[in-house]
Amino acid sequence: MCKWDKEYLKLCRKILKEGVEVPNRTGINTIKIPGYEFEFNLGEEFPVLTTKQLFFKNAITEMLWIYQVQSNDVRWLQERNNHIWDEWEIHEDGKWYATQMLPDKDGNLVRQEVVKDFGKDWGHTIGTAYGWIVNRYKLVDNLINTIKNNPTDRRMIMSLWQNEFLNTAVLPSCVWCSEWDVTDGKLNLWVHQRSCDVPLGLPFNVTQYAVLANLIAQVTGLQVGKMYWSIKDAHIYVNQVEGIKEQIKRGRTLPDLPAPELWINPEIKNFYDFDNSKELKDIKVLKYEHHGKIKFPIAQ
Repeated sequence: MCKWDKEYLKLCRKILKEGVEVPNRTGINTIKIPGYEFEFNLGEEFPVLTTKQLFFKNAITEMLWIYQVQSNDVRWLQERNNHIWDEWEIHEDGKWYATQMLPDKDGNLVRQEVVKDFGKDWGHTIGTAYGWIVNRYKLVDNLINTIKNNPTDRRMIMSLWQNEFLNTAVLPSCVWCSEWDVTDGKLNLWVHQRSCDVPLGLPFNVTQYAVLANLIAQVTGLQVGKMYWSIKDAHIYVNQVEGIKEQIKRGRTLPDLPAPELWINPEIKNFYDFDNSKELKDIKVLKYEHHGKIKFPIAQ
C-alpha cells in the first residue's frame, strides 16, 4: 500500500473512533474532528489513492479550471465530462436552488428551501469563487513572478477566501489558501482547508494540489519538494460511513498496490501552455492500479 493510502486510512479510522457527530447546513450529520495535518514528500511519491479508484482526470481538470483557465463557468468542466460542480451551478435565469438546514427565529436548525438570485449575468457559473478570485487578483501570475524573481519572499500566498466576495459565491472555497516556499532549490507548499469532506473531497484535493505543485515547479525551474496539509474540520457524513469502512477493510485485506507516477511534458515552460483539453496531453498519471470504485453520496 502506498504511503498516502496508509495516512489517509489512519485519518478515517481516527474520525470513526474519536469523532463527534454534529448537524450542519446540509441536513446530513457529519462525524468530525476539529483538526488534522499531513506531510507529503512529492519528490518521493505522487499521492493518488489505490484503495479506491480516484478519477484523477476530473481532479486535474478542476485544478486547471481554477488556476490556469481561472474560470467560474461550470460549462467548461462539463465539456470535459467533469460534473463535480453541477449541483452548485447557477441556473440560466440567474437563480440557484437548494434545500438546506438553516436556523429559524428560535435558533433551531430546520430544513428550508433556498433560492438565491445572482442575476442572469452569473448563469452557469458558481459566482465569485475559486477561478474568479484567482483571475481578479492575478494570484498565479504574481506567484510565478515572485518565485522566479524573489524566491526567499515569505509572502507567497494564494488566498481564495476574500470576504468582499463571499456573499456572491455559491460555495466559498473549502481549500481556501496555499502558501509557497523555495528552499535549497525545491518548491514547497502549505495547503489550508477550512472544511474537508474526507471520503469525497480530500482525495481529489490532495492529488490536484500535488499536480499544481509539480507544474509550478517545472515552469519556475525548480524541483518539487514537500506539501504540508492542514484541515480545520475533517469529517465523514453519516451516509458515507459504510463506504469508508469498506475502504478501511480493503487496506487490511487486499494486496498492496504501488504508488502511480506523474508525467509532465518536459517541453512546457509556460504554465498557461499545458494542455487542458479532455485528453490532458501534457499531464499523465502512469501505472495507476486501484481496488475499484466506492460510491459516496454528495451532501449539498
